[in-house]
Amino acid sequence: MPTPTQQPYSVTVESFETLFTYWRNSDLSLKWDCFFVLPPWLKVWWRTFGSTSEMYLCAVKHAQEVIGIAPLLLKHATVSFMGSTDVCDFQDFIITPGRSNDFFNVLLDDLSGKGITALDLKSVRPDSATMRGLADIATKRGCGVICIQSDVSFELDLPTTWDEYLLQLKGKQRHEIRRKLRRLQEAGNISYRVVEEVKEVKKEIETFFELFRLSREDKKTFMTDKMASFFRSLAEILAAEKMLKLFFMDINEIPAAAVLCFDDNSSVYLYNNGFDIRFNSLSVGTLCKLFSIKDSIENSRHKYDFLKGAESYKYRLGGKEVPLYECKINLQ
Repeated sequence: MPTPTQQPYSVTVESFETLFTYWRNSDLSLKWDCFFVLPPWLKVWWRTFGSTSEMYLCAVKHAQEVIGIAPLLLKHATVSFMGSTDVCDFQDFIITPGRSNDFFNVLLDDLSGKGITALDLKSVRPDSATMRGLADIATKRGCGVICIQSDVSFELDLPTTWDEYLLQLKGKQRHEIRRKLRRLQEAGNISYRVVEEVKEVKKEIETFFELFRLSREDKKTFMTDKMASFFRSLAEILAAEKMLKLFFMDINEIPAAAVLCFDDNSSVYLYNNGFDIRFNSLSVGTLCKLFSIKDSIENSRHKYDFLKGAESYKYRLGGKEVPLYECKINLQ
């Protein structure tokens, strides 16, 4: 009988059903630390945008133990992550800690055997398995590897109190926030609300769309019927998983601003936002984001991720830069 180290490795094609099973199985040691490859996300993305690609959702197993998952798309002789950069801020592989060498070597052998000649992996963080494991392993195997910075993301380590957060900011920014809050209070009856339950999310996502389209012309263009369908489906499935929060600011009972956030594994992700330009002079967009940060602190979250893009408000609210890379690997 073979010893555990002699047990064979295998690559199995998976379905979304089995992916959800692995995700929910607490006995597995898989590290699900990249939000944009979680099963609910991948399922909705594929259903909305996947018709032009071939899916290769596979797992690497040692005997019967799943040591990693590769959510990939095949196009000609190139693989990429399942997803698209216009809606997925960063991506990665899902791997059991300590098993990345085995996972990547088996995966690369499998891809080469299928005639794949290149990997084109976009929007990967410096702390990702792609950058920390795959790039080095591919280089040692004699593959051509090029990783270049393609964008930037921002994140904020959250303190334990709102006052501590304000003290983290530069004096000028702290003064500006307090001034804006005072001016807002003078504008009328101000209320904040958080929408989380599926039934309410289905209703209020339409309010979010209205504010999103009102805030900028490019956002109005971006939110096509197909994109709105993606957002609706995503909001519903994540709300059912208790992973979505819609933050609203109302002025005299009129929705003035909204922030769409994901809530997972002690981190909150600011995915998108919008506001009514009639209230632009009151800085409602910024203040609604601050409301979501305050809520995250009060709910003992550890990190607030502003996600991709170098918008100036991310600097002002205390965000720290995180580079994002595009990694291209030639297997030939």
